Amino acid sequence: MKNIIISIAIIILSSFSFASESVKLQKAPIDLDDTISLQRGARNFVNYCLNCHSASYMRYNRLTDIGLTEELIKDNLLFTSDKVGDPMAISMKYSDAKKWFGAAPPNLSVTARSRGADWIYSYLRSFYRDPSRNMGWNNTVYKNSAMPHILWELQGEQHINHETNNFKLVIPGKLSPKEYDQFIGDITNYMVFMSEPGQQKRRQMGYYVLAFLFLLLVLTINLKKEYWKNIK
Repeated sequence: MKNIIISIAIIILSSFSFASESVKLQKAPIDLDDTISLQRGARNFVNYCLNCHSASYMRYNRLTDIGLTEELIKDNLLFTSDKVGDPMAISMKYSDAKKWFGAAPPNLSVTARSRGADWIYSYLRSFYRDPSRNMGWNNTVYKNSAMPHILWELQGEQHINHETNNFKLVIPGKLSPKEYDQFIGDITNYMVFMSEPGQQKRRQMGYYVLAFLFLLLVLTINLKKEYWKNIK
């Protein structure tokens, strides 16, 4: 119960924080029907995000909803646990994380719901080199973020023109800008799925319910006509 209350408080505070920001966000390429993107996003998330951030309200076996088998999950994604039914937790202690980073990395289970997909997508694309910071990086979406740019080897090194807020890629990364945008788009897509894994099934069920109700309406109208056809 205590964890639920804390999570609700985080969502509310994050919403207020988000509302106060004036940075123009980029549109995230969200498509929850694109299972290939979701699978790539799950791989990227586990390999790059799950080292510091937990997603303890998400269980590994929910990845079967995006087309992965339990064997694939065990062989390729199950690094922090022994069973596919376990939550996506991490071994790093809260006190250690706070000591190392200045603030403990937040749980990312429902960040896509509290911050929004566009915020996540823009944030992960907006790191730039800032020598005034202890870690050497800053971010235009979340200024003075405690999170280092862990993906800098993939994206490369960006500098920013503060007058125009335009980025310039000074040192290329392992990925081209287009490939990096897809990489981040896949992570964001997966985080949207993770924040509410059952939403696609509920949406599909909703279509079936609407189709049934429409069919029932047609039958009801015809039944009414049949009962009242001889009454003047």
